[in-house]
Amino acid sequence: MAAGIELVGLTKRFGHGATAHAAVDNIDLSVSGGEFFSLLGPSGCGKTTTLRLIAGFEEPTAGRILLDGTDVSGMPPHKRNVNTVFQSYALFPFLSVFDNVAFGLKHASASKAELRQRVGDALSLVSMSAYSARRPAQLSGGQQQRVALARALVLNPSVLLLDEPLGALDAKLRRSLKVELKALQERVGITFIYVTHDQEEALTMSDRLAVMNSGRIAQIGTPQEVYESPADAYVADFLGAANLLTVSVAQRVLDGTSTITVGEISLETANPVPAAAGAAAQAVIRPERVRIEPHGSTGVNRVPAMVERLVYLGAATQVMLRLATGESLQSVVQNEDASSWSQGTPVQAYLPPDALRVLAGDAAPAVAAEAPLAS
Repeated sequence: MAAGIELVGLTKRFGHGATAHAAVDNIDLSVSGGEFFSLLGPSGCGKTTTLRLIAGFEEPTAGRILLDGTDVSGMPPHKRNVNTVFQSYALFPFLSVFDNVAFGLKHASASKAELRQRVGDALSLVSMSAYSARRPAQLSGGQQQRVALARALVLNPSVLLLDEPLGALDAKLRRSLKVELKALQERVGITFIYVTHDQEEALTMSDRLAVMNSGRIAQIGTPQEVYESPADAYVADFLGAANLLTVSVAQRVLDGTSTITVGEISLETANPVPAAAGAAAQAVIRPERVRIEPHGSTGVNRVPAMVERLVYLGAATQVMLRLATGESLQSVVQNEDASSWSQGTPVQAYLPPDALRVLAGDAAPAVAAEAPLAS
């Protein structure tokens, strides 16, 4: 049965005194039973430490971990009804696929009949029944990851923790397994807490996600909420490609259209502005919402620009623009729409008011200290 997880003031510090570092800094989080929830962030943001605290591999410095309302903060890992899938698979090389999956059940004193049934069901769930006699070295990376999933699921955990399980796979295999993993979670119906630095993974699979920064949660929401309505410049910049503009708030209207300026050019935004009139701020617009129109086009939010560079992406083209204000901007357009442009072409960049959002926080963009390449 799926269980909910609640973190209350959860803190983990490493070191002592003045040199102590808070890897997880007083976070509160509630994950519903049966939810696919992702912890997303760059290297060093605290997401893996949070997962290890839930698993019981680390002891919290402060705060509580509740599993279906029961405080498990001081409970050893083997007494928590959770299981973990690691990036490294951690399979026993000298055991067959069947015996790897059965390993935990043997220590749980399951009968032989029950063991065969549950291992068979788990392998069937991950489409690995035909490989039960093989050893890990005879399997591909994707097949080994499926075995690791089966080994975790065969114990019927109420929560499954996944620490970047697709990180060691090639890009094509990751794309296919993302779909399979989400479908698997829906079939088994248990709670998945998934750690990743890959924005596409989090957006594709999650029911909700938390973007982490320096041990804290920057924003929680559905993938659509977090992508389209980022809480601040850090979230906007980390989650997908983003155009961040330094703006000044000219006229602030809570419910309606507000006016902001980029240099001497006035723009309108149809979204709430979390800054006072006259304040400097950051505004964001996603590249796919920037429209490129012929030079001289008129109307609200049209900004003179020049094409600096075109980058062929396969299914689309990335167009790098230089605005008349000196700001750089990128747009992603269909290939046929980019066929008439070349480097140096004068154009108008249209920034739709509903797509232009002023962000909370300082005017300077809050960018992660490290590139999101590791957990």
